[in-house]
Amino acid sequence: AAVRSQVDTLELDVAELEANQFSTTTKFSAQLFGSLNYATAGGDVRAEGIYVFTPARDPVTNSPVIRTITDDPAPTFSYYTWLNFATSFTGEDRLQLQLTTGDGNGPANFYGSAGLFNTFGVPFTLQTGTTGGADNLIVREVFYDFPVGDKLSLTVGPAVNWYRHFDNNRFTFYLTGANSFNSSGGTQVNAIDRGAGAVAQWDVTDWMDLRVGYLAENTEFLPGPRSAQSSGLFAGTTTLTGQLGLYPTDDLNLRLLYTRSNLEPNAAGFVGGAVSEPIYGFADDGFGGPLQNATADTFLVNFDWLVTEGFGLFGRYSYGSTNLFPVSNALPDGQINAQSIQVGMAFPDLFKEGAQGIISYVQPFDVLDGRNFLASGGGDGAVQQEIEVAYRYPLSRNIALVPAYYYINNVNNFGDNPDIHVFSLQTQFSF
Repeated sequence: AAVRSQVDTLELDVAELEANQFSTTTKFSAQLFGSLNYATAGGDVRAEGIYVFTPARDPVTNSPVIRTITDDPAPTFSYYTWLNFATSFTGEDRLQLQLTTGDGNGPANFYGSAGLFNTFGVPFTLQTGTTGGADNLIVREVFYDFPVGDKLSLTVGPAVNWYRHFDNNRFTFYLTGANSFNSSGGTQVNAIDRGAGAVAQWDVTDWMDLRVGYLAENTEFLPGPRSAQSSGLFAGTTTLTGQLGLYPTDDLNLRLLYTRSNLEPNAAGFVGGAVSEPIYGFADDGFGGPLQNATADTFLVNFDWLVTEGFGLFGRYSYGSTNLFPVSNALPDGQINAQSIQVGMAFPDLFKEGAQGIISYVQPFDVLDGRNFLASGGGDGAVQQEIEVAYRYPLSRNIALVPAYYYINNVNNFGDNPDIHVFSLQTQFSF
């Protein structure tokens, strides 16, 4: 009886410790991407701006400054990696910390107009991971995810990844499907990649969920103090996003998104570049002058449909309207309206289980009106188009090869620009 009493006491103590301990295990995982890339153009390429990050207008004509790229970039071989630490306190929650570093830069960026960095022929995992330069280790994600009841979950943190919650698509997931920046996600839908704030998800029924998130920009790409640190949670660049997900069958998924954005101009007073959505390029007051701020509304429809075993369809359509507010009271407010279109085909388990082939067609930024407010990115009125053909082949559970080809027409929205061809061979390591 005495021993039994001691055992009962020990069991109660163990149960109390297990329920209140800090963590049983922090799980570590990592992905490493090695990329061999080459880009070539069929002739001289016209681009707007002095450089890919520097828009400018001609002081006489007020039109964007044009530069001409006459040579092709050299082939590149680079890496990019994520280091993930996931800790759970209850078994149903997660504290996520992700570190990143890399030294990549897509060769196609060599041809881009100002503000069009990473907007054609660049795989999502081909980047340095920070504006601080190659090989710098930096925090990419910090958030805590936990359930609130049976149907509601909440994610909060200083660096919440917007794409973990919104605009997902089974055939354009960058690790297994269409992998370019243009094809893997909506090109106009979100001005923030990662931010400080919260996202709530309500699983209404088995076939419908509702997600709402508010984030203030806090990404690894911002030089100096991050926006959320210097401007606070309710100033700077912010987004409020709502998504209704409809899943009538296991084979069909439909997502309806709305995003309201406040866009903070850069130091020169322009809106665009890394926080451009729904603008691709740079916008000013129409005369080369600075903007006080800008707001944007973006609507997007996203679907993926597994038609039959081994064949699927996917697509996106988005419309974005950006309102521009000049610093000069003598100038009227401006507006830029644009749309983007994506359609594609997927071939799951092509030649091997776990493999996937993708063909994706994208018009990333079709300016409908307000081109005169673009200091770069507007071109001569043509619409840039990209076709991606990619195939992911798993060599093992932890290693995969991803060859890809990108064809870009009407480069930088100039109808007389030559076509660009980009070739990529990526190796994915995961453990």
